[in-house]
Amino acid sequence: MADNPFRNLPSVNEILELPGVRALAGVYSREAIVIAVRRELAELRALLTRGEALDGRGEPVAVAGRVAERLGRDLRPKLCSVINATGIVLHTNLGRAPVAEEAARAAYEAARGYLNLELDLETGKRSSRQAAIRQWVCRLTGAEWATAVNNNAAATVIVLRALCGGKEVIVSRGQLIEIGGSFRIPEIMAVSGATLREVGTTNITRLADYERALGPCTGALMQIHTSNYRVSGFTRRVPLADLVALGKQHGLPVIDDVGSGALIDFGRFGFKGEPLPRQSLAAGADLVLFSGDKLLGGPQAGIIAGKKAYIQQIEKDPLMRAFRLDKMTLAALEATLRLYLHAERALIEVPALRMLATPPEELRQRAEALAGRLRQTEALTVVCVAEDEAYVGGGSLPDQAMKSWVVELEAVGLSDAELAYRLRTGTPAVVARVRAGRVVLDVRTVLPHHEAALVEAVRGALGPAAGPA
Repeated sequence: MADNPFRNLPSVNEILELPGVRALAGVYSREAIVIAVRRELAELRALLTRGEALDGRGEPVAVAGRVAERLGRDLRPKLCSVINATGIVLHTNLGRAPVAEEAARAAYEAARGYLNLELDLETGKRSSRQAAIRQWVCRLTGAEWATAVNNNAAATVIVLRALCGGKEVIVSRGQLIEIGGSFRIPEIMAVSGATLREVGTTNITRLADYERALGPCTGALMQIHTSNYRVSGFTRRVPLADLVALGKQHGLPVIDDVGSGALIDFGRFGFKGEPLPRQSLAAGADLVLFSGDKLLGGPQAGIIAGKKAYIQQIEKDPLMRAFRLDKMTLAALEATLRLYLHAERALIEVPALRMLATPPEELRQRAEALAGRLRQTEALTVVCVAEDEAYVGGGSLPDQAMKSWVVELEAVGLSDAELAYRLRTGTPAVVARVRAGRVVLDVRTVLPHHEAALVEAVRGALGPAAGPA
């Protein structure tokens, strides 16, 4: 009888007793290890069933090595740090704004211990978790009161639910935007229980359009900043001050969703048309809504600033508990807001602002230095520096680019897609652009302390022939 090759395979218990596999118990559960062993042995049986030779793959030590590799691959964290070389500062798929070091430390300290989240340390009595950010938002925007929820869409829902449930909210048709994930303003408004009343056309809305739509069912007038697109040419929109005057005339609140949450004038970076919450409130808006994780440069949050009476009504809504911020986010948001108390300090310490403020000449120097290090890598056939364009991203300032500098790469035996794939799946992961057969690394969005890791990531993606370390 011919020797049965299946009988030469090691048993599950034999593999489990090997020192290398037993050492895995300090990292992985026994159940996970057993599953990995069984899967490796099942793959070997499949090879034998097809009549293929194992060529040493069935040796117990070889199986043990692959078990360790499988566990490391299958059970590694799904979220990992990424080097953003795309040139998109607020990259939604990469978590938008990286927070300031001070904000990250605040979140870390909040997470690892206790803090006075809802306790007034002076009186010893329970307090509101909103107190952590209210003072700073009011100081920075001129608002009478403020609160925060877990994103700006949630802010829209709870404001309309608390103030306009069962009533109509009048909005210009040209402002009915779609935000990320295919969510649309009309759908978000419908969830709130308010009824959307569209006025005007895509490009033209006049004050008279709002006036004609007013009726006994009107609950509010709302303006929404079209942050992720622009309509140009023959257009007209109603100034906020005129909308405020109409609201006062009829006793209706005016809600201004300014979107990205710029707390400084982005004109200093050459960008135009980005509204400031302070300006909206000064113009008379009763409530202003904006994001925390976009141009503000903090953690994900939706901030509601404005009249105290309205916000206190909003905070009493039962949905507020579902939308409230956790302690880590509140700590990071407060730390970010406090940086803006000194605008010049914010420009230095808030990463998104620092990226936007970096002059092209400095970016060129960084790109040249990066290219110089990468040219030592023999497997790269092309390493060149070029001027390019970067974008803010995150649905902000979509039609306004800024100058940037990039390093373009070509590698021996690798297509641009393959090299980009290896960079994305390496450690650390690098997300770059692919263009005209080359991988493009935009240094505007590469944090300075990531540059050395970026060089090593490129070399690692090229394999053993990548050149000197």
